Amino acid sequence: MASNFQVTVDCADPMRLATFWATALDYKVEEIPKEWLIAQNVPQEQWNSRAAIVDPQGSGARFFFQQVPEVKTNKNRWHLDLRATEAGVSPGERYEKAKAKAEQLIAAGATRLYEMSEFGQNWITLVDPEGNEFCIG
Repeated sequence: MASNFQVTVDCADPMRLATFWATALDYKVEEIPKEWLIAQNVPQEQWNSRAAIVDPQGSGARFFFQQVPEVKTNKNRWHLDLRATEAGVSPGERYEKAKAKAEQLIAAGATRLYEMSEFGQNWITLVDPEGNEFCIG
C-alpha cells in the first residue's frame, strides 16, 4: 500500500505561492468556500493564512501552504525536481522543454539562478516567489 501524504510549505503569502506552484505542477488551487470560512468563524484577515493545491487527476500529493511570521533565511535542505517531459525523450528535447517550462514559471514569478550540465543531463535551477529553490530538467 502506498503512503498517503501531503507536502506542507511555510510561507508569507499562501495564495500567491499556491497559485505559483499550481502553475508549476499543473495542479489546481483547492477552493475554500467563503461560506465555510464564515461558518468556522475564521476572521476575514486570516482567509489567506492557508491555501492548498491538488492534482486534478487525484494521484499526486496535496501541497498545503501555511502562513508563518518568520522569513526564509537559508538555502533549502531539500527541493523539488520538476520533469518537463515524460521518460524516454532525448536529452536535447528534454532540455528544450525544460527551458520552455522555466520561461513559463519566470513569467509566473520565479527567478532563474543558474543552469547545469552533468553526466549528460541538463537542468535549470530557479527560485519560487518566496526564494525556495527548485530544478527543472
